[in-house]
Amino acid sequence: MVKLNILDMKNFLKTVNACTGKVNILCPDGKKMNINGKEKIQGDLWRQYFQNKNCLRLVLEIPNPTDYMNIVSYYAGDC
Repeated sequence: MVKLNILDMKNFLKTVNACTGKVNILCPDGKKMNINGKEKIQGDLWRQYFQNKNCLRLVLEIPNPTDYMNIVSYYAGDC
């Protein structure tokens, strides 16, 4: 599990969509939603991102270690 503050939604979603496995958002109610390649969910994330003035805090579960490292590397470079 990793907690991220997304400041560049476009490149974050580009990184997510390049993953080979699931990238799950953990919702406050405990529900998991895979966002990899899911246009509708990603559209909802964009709306939340804009409502929060171009910032969005997400809690992710990324089962594939390679995907995990790619997202963490993206995030480290984005800070």
